[in-house]
Amino acid sequence: MSDILIVDDELDIRELISDILEDEGYATRLAGNSDDAMTAVNTEPPALMILDIWLKDSRMDGIDILKAVKTDYPDVPVVIISGHGNIEIAVAAIKQGAYDFIEKPFNIDQLLVVIRRAMETSRLRHENQLLRHQDDSQAEMIGGSTAFRNMVSQLDKVTKSNGRVMLTGPAGCGKEVAARYIHSNSNRSNAPFVTVNCAGVAPERMEEVLFGRETPERGIEPGLLEQAHSGIIYFDEVADMPVGTQSKILRVLVDQQFLRVGGNDNVTVDLRVISSTNKDLEQAIEAETFRQELFHRLNVVPIQVPPLEKRSEDIPVLADHFISEFNSAQGLPKRELSEDASALLQTMIWPGNVRQLKNIVERVLILGDGSGPIEAHELPGLEETKSDEGRVILSGALAALPLREARESFEREYLLTQINRFGGNISRTANFVGMERSALHRKLKSLGVVTSSKEGARIARLDGHEFDVG
Repeated sequence: MSDILIVDDELDIRELISDILEDEGYATRLAGNSDDAMTAVNTEPPALMILDIWLKDSRMDGIDILKAVKTDYPDVPVVIISGHGNIEIAVAAIKQGAYDFIEKPFNIDQLLVVIRRAMETSRLRHENQLLRHQDDSQAEMIGGSTAFRNMVSQLDKVTKSNGRVMLTGPAGCGKEVAARYIHSNSNRSNAPFVTVNCAGVAPERMEEVLFGRETPERGIEPGLLEQAHSGIIYFDEVADMPVGTQSKILRVLVDQQFLRVGGNDNVTVDLRVISSTNKDLEQAIEAETFRQELFHRLNVVPIQVPPLEKRSEDIPVLADHFISEFNSAQGLPKRELSEDASALLQTMIWPGNVRQLKNIVERVLILGDGSGPIEAHELPGLEETKSDEGRVILSGALAALPLREARESFEREYLLTQINRFGGNISRTANFVGMERSALHRKLKSLGVVTSSKEGARIARLDGHEFDVG
């Protein structure tokens, strides 16, 4: 996809254009009728197509070829030329997706300007495709915990279908990574993955951003829905979509077509929709900030993306992945996690989830002590738990208890934390804390902690309360 295909029924014209373009350093191919043109396109799509609108002795005219090319190869720019040009033909060609229209006899300088612009458009589209593939490669799912494996199992079940998926989970837990995983493993993996940041677009601009617009001055400006044609549109934090836009999106889901802002012709699209939210949409429906009909259309397959606290045993693997990523992308030191640092990361609280972990890893690599292993004292937040002399600072509640109760309280919380760290695995917990497995079971029983399985994960229950440690 690096040459220019010239299609014209007049040999002198196509050879003249070819000579001009080759003098400018472009590679060209020639076709004198519709059959040769379509064979050339299907054999190897060109970077650009120059197409005569009138083709003698051909099964298809230029408009028919244009329609076929834009259907099968929408990223190939097509410049229409004609000796019988008029405004109606130009408008018809542009509406069918032509990049530009030039009337014969053409000015060579004008032709070259249009060709350069169109080739730049082709180059940018090709780069965008490469970036999309890079994004897909970065949608790698990292982890091995029970909660993580359960989620991936659900994602794998929906990749090959066209069913609409609703991803739920707190901010930063990796909902977009899950959406990209579906895309990269689906039948639409070579088509666009377009993200709509519902919280980041001003409500008054949302419809132009989604549907595009048509104006006499600027012509057609495709919106995100049109850009996602044949691929996946991802509504990130869909609860923040303006209520007025929700009804129009609902119509798109039903009809798979829409009008651009300022336009009169329906635009038909083939889309798969994935949505995400960190809010309770049923509460939003009760508050009349989210349409119930749209919820039912989008929530065909609900999948929960677990927060980081439910997959603590994945933290060292995720941290190592981010270290390698920052080393490759930014040249930051490729350091290992010490055992103490790994243990501390697994016992920290993560309100920002995977995104927060990634930020902490980047901060440590930028501000860290050197190229050796990352030590626990380098991690942010440690100063809140230790004094300058290295002593552990007791909470007020713990300090107010008698020794025996304080010890039991500490042991209970410590063991719950370690069970959580090791994904409910009692053998690994016992090995780390330095106890025989039977002794640990006795200790847990004396502290009122009972472990059991629930939905494939280990659960620790304390005094009748359940704490998910899977």
